[in-house]
This record gives sequence, structure tokens and C-alpha cells, in this order.
Amino acid sequence: MVDCEKEEALNLQKEFEWVLHQEVHKGLEQIHQILAECAGRFPVRLYGHDNSSKQDKFVLSVPSDQVKCVVTLTGDSITHADITFKVTRQTNTTIVRTSIQNDCPWKLQQVQDAANHLQQAINHIDDVGKNYKFKSSDEVLHVLGNILGSLQRGRTSLIVPRKRPIDDLIRSLNMKSLNPNLSEDLAISFYIQSHKLIFAIYQLTNNHGTMKYDSTHAESSVPWLNEVLVFFTVGLQLCQQLKDKICVFSQYKDFTVGSRPSSPHQV
Repeated sequence: MVDCEKEEALNLQKEFEWVLHQEVHKGLEQIHQILAECAGRFPVRLYGHDNSSKQDKFVLSVPSDQVKCVVTLTGDSITHADITFKVTRQTNTTIVRTSIQNDCPWKLQQVQDAANHLQQAINHIDDVGKNYKFKSSDEVLHVLGNILGSLQRGRTSLIVPRKRPIDDLIRSLNMKSLNPNLSEDLAISFYIQSHKLIFAIYQLTNNHGTMKYDSTHAESSVPWLNEVLVFFTVGLQLCQQLKDKICVFSQYKDFTVGSRPSSPHQV
């Protein structure tokens, strides 16, 4: 009985070392390939790719001609936009026109943030190259935790735009990109939400001394964003699968590379 337990523990140890030396690097290489593909879709300079001059044109509008916005997206910035929208003040409806020009682009910080997090995830894999010898399951879990964290932050930065108070929007540097400037009761915003570029208009109103605002949104699907999010999701899934495989062995805390059980393990 004791010999059987010893043999079982020995086989488990051998399997553990095989997973540590073979499967982990194979899994990391697969994740690395996915993340490199993801990097190639970003319209910024990232991990050997430079798509910062890539241009796309989008039309963002809503029915009844209330909003129409034609934008040119170059890299992570809106380099040109023709913006027209209707504003109702009391009983009057006016048409507001403004634009963004090449010399003062509107920066989409979410794109750069997501690219930075993706680069960090790739760096975590590069730090443990093919010849790196992992010594314990905890060491692998630490690396995988870093990769997962970076990928989750990158994906979240594209899916969940940061909420900003209306005062911050009005005072933002991006508002200085507009020519002509908007009146003080108006603000606009461009942001990413999932695979869409959103254009939002905010109108402040004074309702019996209480400041309130109304908002109108127009949107357009951005193909490369959809591809990036798919790669982020696949990368996260592969990373989690590898983590789950390693977690099977993490319960054996005395397992380290080169150790051989001299006494039976209680499983």
C-alpha cells in the first residue's frame, strides 16, 4: 500500500515537472501569438507594429438629422471631424456647427491605455522566455496572474469608458480642439464603448436654480475594435485554462522541481 502511494506520488511529481517545463511554455507561446496578433490590429506603435498612420472614416448620426458627425480616425486620435447638431433652448431650435482639424486632434486615451496594458501582458511573457526554468507552481501562477491582470485592464479600458463629470468635460483639453468653440452650456465627447465609437452631446440647463444636463448620442461600429476585443477575450481564456491546469498541482506545496518524495503524500 505504501509502495503504491509512493509510486503514485512519484508519477504525479513527474507529471508536474513535465507540465512545468513543457506545457507552460507551450501555453505561454500560444498566448503570445494571440497577443501579437492583437497588437497588429491596434492603430498605434506597439510591439513591432506601427499602424499610427492608419486612417478610417466614420459617419455617426441619429434619425431626424438631430446629430451628424463625420470623423476621420488616425491612430488613436480624431484628426478631422465635421460636426452638426440641433439644440433647443426654450422655444428656439438652433443648428450648431463646429469641427476638428488636423493641427489640433482629439485624443482617444482609451485606445492608448488598452495598448499599454497589452504591451505589459506581452512583456510578462517575454520576461520568461522559452529557456526559462520554472521552479514551482506558485511561480507560474504569479506570472499568469500578471498577464491576466494586464489583459483584464486592457479589455476593460475599451469596454467601460470612464465616467467624467460634466464640468470636467467642458474644461477638458480636447474641447479646445473644436473650431469654433461651443457655448458654455454645451459640451461634446468622443469615447470608445466595446466595438463602437460614440459621439455624445451634453446640454446644460438651469431648472429653477438647479443645473441639469441632457445628452444625445450617436455611434458607429469600428471593425478593428471588434477584432481587438476578440483577441483580448481569447488571450484571457487561454491564460485562465493554463492557470486552471497549474492550480491542480498548487495543492502539493512540497512539489518543487527536482524533488522526489521520500515519504508517501497524503492526497
